[in-house]
Amino acid sequence: MRKLLARRLLQMVLIMLTVSALLFAIFDSDQFRRRIAVAELGGFGVATLSERDYHAWMAKKGLDKPFPVRYLGWLVRIAHGDLGVSLEKDVAVSTLLGESLEHTAVLGLFVFVFMVPIALALGMLAGVLEGSVLDRVISVFSIATTSIPQIATAVLLTVILALGLNWVPSKSAMLEGWSFRELILPLMTLLLYEVGYLVRMTRAAMTEVMAAPYIRTAILKGLPMGRVILKHAVRNALIVPVTLICLSLNGLLSQVVVVEVFFQYSGFGRMLLDAANFGDIEVLQAATLVAVCVAVLSQLLSDVAYVMLNPRLRLA
Repeated sequence: MRKLLARRLLQMVLIMLTVSALLFAIFDSDQFRRRIAVAELGGFGVATLSERDYHAWMAKKGLDKPFPVRYLGWLVRIAHGDLGVSLEKDVAVSTLLGESLEHTAVLGLFVFVFMVPIALALGMLAGVLEGSVLDRVISVFSIATTSIPQIATAVLLTVILALGLNWVPSKSAMLEGWSFRELILPLMTLLLYEVGYLVRMTRAAMTEVMAAPYIRTAILKGLPMGRVILKHAVRNALIVPVTLICLSLNGLLSQVVVVEVFFQYSGFGRMLLDAANFGDIEVLQAATLVAVCVAVLSQLLSDVAYVMLNPRLRLA
């Protein structure tokens, strides 16, 4: 386990360094630097920026130094929490990023709180009762929810629950503080897809385990079905869904873009889209680094969970 963690952490550091170098090289191009210079100098466009003012600005910012020096300096600033200043909102990127991640974390926390028990329970129930009416109902539900695009799910839920029945607000701007009632629509939009996908994977894993020879042997020996399922089947069946749950952390960060923009939720996804539309380079840099970091961390959690649940790897 220690060797695995050390190897994965080393890989994580190398991946982050590689991505950061690529990001810095892309956003360090002359085109992007001129755009930042115009924003900071108060010009009206790149065409109005004189070469004299541009070179003076670069010298002031230290951008006339060699690439390795600039890159190392950028890494040092990031290590100290200095992510730059947003060109659009004129606030520290670290502040903007922290607020948006906090809002997305609240939404993601509720997704996991509801998704894990519901999906695992339905998936295992369908796997144990393979071929039954309940299994077919659960399978149809999971296939239907994963087949509908999230934007279509958001529209349907808004029309039915908000505009039709008037049970919940149609937008989730959270202007008056936290309100679970405003979280219901974005939460349900994310849950329907995530639960459906995890139910399908859990059912497939449980079905495969229940057909294994050691399960049939345990049943033929006269062990109670409940004991066979809980003691022998569940642990092995959890290997696939638990690793998928860890990986869904990365998927959730990409899916919230559609949901947050549609429901006007002030989270990471909406911040990222606003920054892309405005051309807010500093925010885009920081958001990309965060997204890559989350992806690498989710992979690390997935590997650790897989080893913990698989005794052949844990004891190797």
